[in-house]
Amino acid sequence: MAAATKRTMIRKKAIMNRIMLILVLVFSYAGASPRVRAVQTTADPLVMPFELVTRHILVKARINNSGPLWFIFDTGDKVAIVDMGRAKALGLSLQGEVNVGGAGAGTVKGATVRDASVTLMGAEKNPQPVMLAIPLDGLEPRFGHDIDGIIGADFIKQFVVEIDYSARVLRLHDKQKFSYSGPGETLPLTFIHGGYPIIEADVVVSGKTPARGKFVLDFGSGASLALHTPFVKEQNLPTSDQKTIRLIGGGGVGGQITGRNGRVSELRFGKLRVDNPLTLFSEDTRGAFASSDIQGNIGAMILSKFKTFLDYDRNRIILEPNATYTDPIAPISNGLKLIADGLDYKTFRIDELLEDSPATEAGLRKDDVILEVDGRAAAELTLTSLHEILEKPVTHKLSIRRDGQTFQIRLTPRKMI
Repeated sequence: MAAATKRTMIRKKAIMNRIMLILVLVFSYAGASPRVRAVQTTADPLVMPFELVTRHILVKARINNSGPLWFIFDTGDKVAIVDMGRAKALGLSLQGEVNVGGAGAGTVKGATVRDASVTLMGAEKNPQPVMLAIPLDGLEPRFGHDIDGIIGADFIKQFVVEIDYSARVLRLHDKQKFSYSGPGETLPLTFIHGGYPIIEADVVVSGKTPARGKFVLDFGSGASLALHTPFVKEQNLPTSDQKTIRLIGGGGVGGQITGRNGRVSELRFGKLRVDNPLTLFSEDTRGAFASSDIQGNIGAMILSKFKTFLDYDRNRIILEPNATYTDPIAPISNGLKLIADGLDYKTFRIDELLEDSPATEAGLRKDDVILEVDGRAAAELTLTSLHEILEKPVTHKLSIRRDGQTFQIRLTPRKMI
């Protein structure tokens, strides 16, 4: 075998060994309130605004000399990734073929990328190589937003990254000059697969001894707490006393996630407590949620309760509770999974319904298109704002289109678990 060919094969194998996406797309929505900062640095941080889209952090970036692109900020990812279609449109050099898996049982085919770098707008002096191209266009209807790529640990480790959900900004601190003296809880971090941050936490279920586990802090997940299948089986969860409903709308790079949504009594990490978190009890037999290496994922529904400092150089995370810290997580349900069709993401279609839910009781059906909500044209909304409206526990008046006809329907979300 030629030396050059052998080197290429070794390089591809190394990249495959480094990449394991834990991109969990369970769509949820959150907000936060301002809090006084308590950080001491000898240099002003770079401040980067972000959009919070279905509880995912989206930042603007450029690849080489491209126009502005939208990247997901994801601690559950290591290398910089670009959408395959966007990579081809930009004329990037794609090499070979790789299979990439993550949450869900399947894999997607991608390619390694050569001679391309990504910079976040506002941090142009800190480029990093784009390593991989995979199809991400399937995410766009679920987000109601353009998705051009993902950026993760290789970017984060260049700084101390402050994630401020209240102000909708990332603050990138000089990691050599950063000093913290605030009221936050400092927890040790370990890392798996070269970049995914892990903390230890206790899962508390009524009537059982608290179960200690290792959990990925996954800012690329819009979910709450997800327990992996081996841990669920080991702990005999859910118990007969825990009410659960079928998961809808859950998916990742590997496709659909299967499991039941319920609640545990408490999630404890350090001195911090989150009461009654919405919890996925995974039933996946393949993919990231079938892994026994860790016991689960902690997503943005929990993480958005804090101002967070990711300090990878010092192997730590600092968590400052914000004004939403004691707010209940996802107290009600409407039983809908919506997607946004069209180039402008303004056609809101029902993609999935939960049985015996407010949605089915109201008479809604799969593929119904929402035209108006409470007298307001749906086209004036985004998918994120539409979800926020339909999570409010009041009766909503919907105008929907079905098979060319228009219907008026009343939907009243309620607590289901």
